Amino acid sequence: MRFYFLFLLTFTVHFANTQVLRLTCLDKRTGDLVSNVGISMSQNLRGDSIVYQTTVNGVTDYQLNKIDLGQTLYFDFRHAIYQTTNIEFHFKERKDTIRIEVLLIPMRIQLSKEVIVKSVGVPDTVFGSKRLSVADFELQSNGDVIILAYPKQLQKGSELILFDGEETKSSVLLNDAAIELKRDFRGNAHVICKEHVYGVYSDGDQIEIGQIPKDYYFKYIEPIVDTNTSKIFFSDFSKIYPAFDYYVYDKLDSSYKSIVNIKDDLMMELYRSEYKWMDVRTKLWAKNKELETGIDAEIYIGANYFTQSIYYQEVYAPMFHRNDSILIFNYPKDVLLVYSIDGNLMDSIPLYHHYQAKETGWRRNVIQDRVTGSIYTTYEKDGYCYLGLVNVKTGEISEKVKLTFRYVDKIRVHNNYVYYVYRPFESIQKKFLYKEKLPYQFKGMEKNYGTKISIDTGK
Repeated sequence: MRFYFLFLLTFTVHFANTQVLRLTCLDKRTGDLVSNVGISMSQNLRGDSIVYQTTVNGVTDYQLNKIDLGQTLYFDFRHAIYQTTNIEFHFKERKDTIRIEVLLIPMRIQLSKEVIVKSVGVPDTVFGSKRLSVADFELQSNGDVIILAYPKQLQKGSELILFDGEETKSSVLLNDAAIELKRDFRGNAHVICKEHVYGVYSDGDQIEIGQIPKDYYFKYIEPIVDTNTSKIFFSDFSKIYPAFDYYVYDKLDSSYKSIVNIKDDLMMELYRSEYKWMDVRTKLWAKNKELETGIDAEIYIGANYFTQSIYYQEVYAPMFHRNDSILIFNYPKDVLLVYSIDGNLMDSIPLYHHYQAKETGWRRNVIQDRVTGSIYTTYEKDGYCYLGLVNVKTGEISEKVKLTFRYVDKIRVHNNYVYYVYRPFESIQKKFLYKEKLPYQFKGMEKNYGTKISIDTGK
């Protein structure tokens, strides 16, 4: 009995000594939580400051155990797209948790920096047919276009076309239900189908396809993002898990290392908490899987159930190779990471052009011109697509280019031209491939457009 009384007394005293000041940052106009706010706290106006940062939920906690009653704390809140805010907190009474909501005022000057410009050119039809609609396409270094087309439905009969801008050079029918056309790290095109994956090979006037085991493609080819003379950059990204790593593999000594971990903190919290709401039978199934594989039961529940809900969103952080640098757009952490070709971090630049996506129309779609190396991101307002040129030195959008047509699809940028698939609204016209000239004259950069591989020998 004495032991229980002593334990209860000790626990009560420890609980009473725990005081937390919880600061929550909100957008004054919309009421949305504001993440990644830099907070400086000092106990006097001229003293040293302690720096904090809000989480993805816009919240940070500060322990008050060592603060005397009657003392005043000074807080300074800073964010790139909000006005700096200062508050004073007078510590008058002790409570378990003291909650303060801080309203941040958006800076209008941040939004007015972006300039809307019109495209120099007018839409030009690259490929059009009365029989076929364009589903997807890939641009080749010699100017040819590989087109995935279909007469009625993509998954019920499709064909690959090699088009040189004037006429069809060659075509091949697909006996499988096609899904999409993808480019690998070497620049080679692949057709992803329901049952198989086909490598596409074009040489001169002919186009050929060769079957690749689907599990082999997704395990050994798709994870590789890019390569250089001695390094291979790849990831362990999975659509059903809100975190992954980028790695660099050294071909000289066969070693590899992780260069950055990408994680969406809010999505991960929701992902793992799904386990709490499952029925007992499902929890037992997940626990048995955990014993078999060593993977947490929460991950099994999240992968099989939360990913099927409307609240799940894949983590988005694309990597690009530009000249002698590797660029990673770490949107979950609002930062652009710049690495050397050896995988060493050289710089980190704040990113805010994706903020307030409902108002700006930002889409999770970052595109690189494979000829010039320039990088764009897309916005959509009233059905019109805007290409925003990303300044990789500042992370800001230098200017936007408005495309002519509404509701365009499959946007690519190639040699200062933007290509897309479009069909006029309420028209019987098939989907055509169009291009527009962008108002830029960026010079080309060295880029790997693909390695010639024989369909027969694989070499």
